[in-house]
Amino acid sequence: MGNPSVAFVQQYKDAIYLLAQQMDVRLRPSVVNDNDFVGEAKYYDQYATDDMIEIVSRYSDTPVQLPDHRRRVVYPRFFVSNTLEDPQDALAMLIDPKSAYMQAKIAAAGRKQDDIIIAAAGGTAYQGKAGADTATLAAANKVAYNYGGVSSGCTKLKCIEAKKILDAFEVEKTDRFAWATSSQLADLLNTTEVSSSDYNVVRALVQGEISTWLGFIWIQTERLTTGTYGRYMYFMQKKGVLFAVQKEMEGRVDERKDKNYAWQVYLRMCCGSTRLEENRVVQAECVETF
Repeated sequence: MGNPSVAFVQQYKDAIYLLAQQMDVRLRPSVVNDNDFVGEAKYYDQYATDDMIEIVSRYSDTPVQLPDHRRRVVYPRFFVSNTLEDPQDALAMLIDPKSAYMQAKIAAAGRKQDDIIIAAAGGTAYQGKAGADTATLAAANKVAYNYGGVSSGCTKLKCIEAKKILDAFEVEKTDRFAWATSSQLADLLNTTEVSSSDYNVVRALVQGEISTWLGFIWIQTERLTTGTYGRYMYFMQKKGVLFAVQKEMEGRVDERKDKNYAWQVYLRMCCGSTRLEENRVVQAECVETF
């Protein structure tokens, strides 16, 4: 007599569910976007400040001041993601995975764009006539991990200091953004006193009910990089960083006759980023406690 379990059946859902992951591009709205990027490099000309000269005598010569021209450069970076659906695997599958493959690639491309922007905000920028000179964030544009006298995460004190730095550089108060992780937002909520008038605002910020606090539009991202003592977060004005696109993400699904007519799911993009001006970017290092 056979075991009844022989007749048991296994049921499979005719769909593929993507695991939890960032599915969108989050940081591009917070930086300058250039969608007209061609060539092996693109230069962005800038002009610094002028001064006024007082005329103290009659018929004096007209003063001549040298113009202060500057330039930043962006280099294109090419990225691809490619997956083959083997013909034999396709015959053995209950479902067609190509749509899920493409969705996953689009999500990966969005995350890569955020990574490129984050790297540009805190990394080395290239400048000068031929783009051979370098520029880095100065100490004046950084809030230390122990600002306030003690190692800490994201605190109200650090946020106020970042705002003060931008204000001191006369940076526009419009289009200011803060990039923070969920841990940094939780830090901020836990270090803001319940009696404080800011507490309810920060709580609403953490819950996603509002997006603005201290004049910054807050964007949550889990892709911020780490420093020596903690994870960096950024406070910036939109003109501080540029993202240039030579080719937006472009996908296609084709049969590969050289691979026994396997289906190829392919996505590509070409882009680059640079920090346009140090005075518009503040980096704060936060010790992670969550």
